[in-house]
Amino acid sequence: MNIKNYKPIIEEAYSMTQEGVFKQDEVDVKIIDAIRDTINLLNEGHIRVSEKVGDVWITNEWVKKAILLYFRVKKMKVEEVGPFRFVDKIPLKKWNGTEGVRVVPHALVRKGAYVKSGAVLMPSYVNIGAYVGSGTMVDTWATVGSCAQIGDHVHLSGGVGIGGVLEPIQAAPVIIENHAFIGSRCIIVEGTLIEEGAVIGAGVTITASTKIIDVSGKEATEYKGRVPRNSVVIPGSYQKDFPAGTYGVNCALIIGQRKESTDKKVSLTAALRDFNVSV
Repeated sequence: MNIKNYKPIIEEAYSMTQEGVFKQDEVDVKIIDAIRDTINLLNEGHIRVSEKVGDVWITNEWVKKAILLYFRVKKMKVEEVGPFRFVDKIPLKKWNGTEGVRVVPHALVRKGAYVKSGAVLMPSYVNIGAYVGSGTMVDTWATVGSCAQIGDHVHLSGGVGIGGVLEPIQAAPVIIENHAFIGSRCIIVEGTLIEEGAVIGAGVTITASTKIIDVSGKEATEYKGRVPRNSVVIPGSYQKDFPAGTYGVNCALIIGQRKESTDKKVSLTAALRDFNVSV
């Protein structure tokens, strides 16, 4: 069965869950096979939860539905990894050493996530449906949430939290495009798009409602849910009136742009240094 055949089966099975007529112990073998094979295709990088078509990121909702169905049909199981025991429905990704990925103990990747050859995983966690590109570093205690899309040659610094999303089905995942640098302890959630080459300084939190304010020009320009290409971003705040008084509210400040002419590996840290930003 090819990919085109899986989609209608997954769509129909998911609609059954919404109507309350999906019975886990009576699922047709055709549905089980479609769910399993879809997860295997995700696991091997043949399909993605979200992909860029032209200049637009498209979310493949049926793939997210397959992941949710996978949780429904899988049963809890004890897994042993050396001296450790885990109890879960979703198994860990099995490495055989031919993938070209450096996996440092205790880097954990759930089955159904894809990590491309050339990536480096320090002790970290990558959830189901996520995609991690080639040459990307997922540094110590960084987490890549379900369905998050991380591009090539990205650096996720220590303790970075990339949010995950399975529901609502139509919600876009967090997307970090190629050559972006995410500083230590940043939190990027709720479908935020970090465009190619952006540099996010340490401790920046960006949600769907966070104001992202470009203060590098004569007048401020405000964005939400998107950091433009090659932006250099630091934590900031603005004053907001509340019934009890005026208080500072967190925001993200764009303070300049990386130069296209600068070598990307150098400019990731150099861009921050130029603006006296810590990483």
